Amino acid sequence: MERFDVLIVGSGHGGAQCAIALRQVGFAGTLAVIGEDPEIPYERPPLSKDYLKGEKTFERILIRAPNFWEERQVTMLCGRRIVAVDADAKTVTDAAGAQIGYGALVWSGGGSARRLACSGHDLAGVHAIRTKRDVDQLLTELPATRDIVVIGGGYIGLEAAAALIKQDKRVVVLEAMDRVLARVAGEPLSRFYEAEHRAHGVEIRTGAMVDCLEERDGRVCGVRLASGEVLPADMVIVGIGIVPEVAPLIEAGAAGSNGVRVDAQCRTSLPDVYAIGDCALHGNAYADNAEIRLESVQNANDQANVVAKVLTGQDAHYDAVPWFWSNQYDLKLQTVGLSIGHDAVVLRGDPAARAFSVVYLKQGRVIALDCVNAMRDYVQGKRLVAERMVVDPATLADPAVVLKEL
Repeated sequence: MERFDVLIVGSGHGGAQCAIALRQVGFAGTLAVIGEDPEIPYERPPLSKDYLKGEKTFERILIRAPNFWEERQVTMLCGRRIVAVDADAKTVTDAAGAQIGYGALVWSGGGSARRLACSGHDLAGVHAIRTKRDVDQLLTELPATRDIVVIGGGYIGLEAAAALIKQDKRVVVLEAMDRVLARVAGEPLSRFYEAEHRAHGVEIRTGAMVDCLEERDGRVCGVRLASGEVLPADMVIVGIGIVPEVAPLIEAGAAGSNGVRVDAQCRTSLPDVYAIGDCALHGNAYADNAEIRLESVQNANDQANVVAKVLTGQDAHYDAVPWFWSNQYDLKLQTVGLSIGHDAVVLRGDPAARAFSVVYLKQGRVIALDCVNAMRDYVQGKRLVAERMVVDPATLADPAVVLKEL
């Protein structure tokens, strides 16, 4: 049986960064990364942007070149899914039944794309955008595709729509709520992006409920709405969130439900088992210490760095300011902080100028900013969020006021 001093499950951003950070802080023990993905670690955000548009090759989105892992003696066990954890024996078991031992286990399993619950969800032509394999299959079918329905008006859905409308496709975005980005942004930002997508030819439908997917010869051919209307669809892209991949840990006795619960050092309730990234349920200071999962590269990388330090005997805990980004058309959205629970929204600048910010307040304090083509606001606003500063809304709304001066 193979055994490693540190075994990292999951080869996404968190798993890769944990391996990198361990070597950077001087960890000299045996180290392996095992992941279901057959590829060595690569960046996931470009999958719905540059990679989907064909503007970046796969080699350009690799987190590190292949020889990097070899030189640092990081064993890559690709294409292997872990299905069980034995916390007492300190072993994991893969889908083929092979066992691997560990001294410390770092779980960076991420999540799988949430599937539709309606009939037709598993038809040919129905795609998620979660892995390279997902997008490669989508691209293979794209030349014969004319009508595309995107289900979900979050970032993945909108980024895919922006990429595909530029490839001369007819694209409809269906969002069940009354506006796109409703779960993550305020109304001014939602309405701005709805208008931008419509201006580029994307049909945006809010309050749209899907009844089922219709088929012809085993392949999707339409999306039937609850109203009875059927939208033609040669392809359907589903972007309705993820399901955290934590079942083996929960079955082994780890605390958690929607994710696996970790403390400030990313420890789970199991001995010598840590969890990081999309699947880690943690108390976040920027959400009033509520337990949340953060699906972002920033969170995965910062938690990975914490674990690397803890495993090498250093004092570390997770308290990073959250940040996110999205590229759609020529718009770069940068978000800092968490707008969860905001009670006031300040619009800073004019959306018509296509460069503005939305500032979120809670009890008068700045808790987050969404910045569209406004890099300076994003950079300078981070401190306002970190210090929970109280700022007069009228002052925030004046784009002539430099945030740094506050």
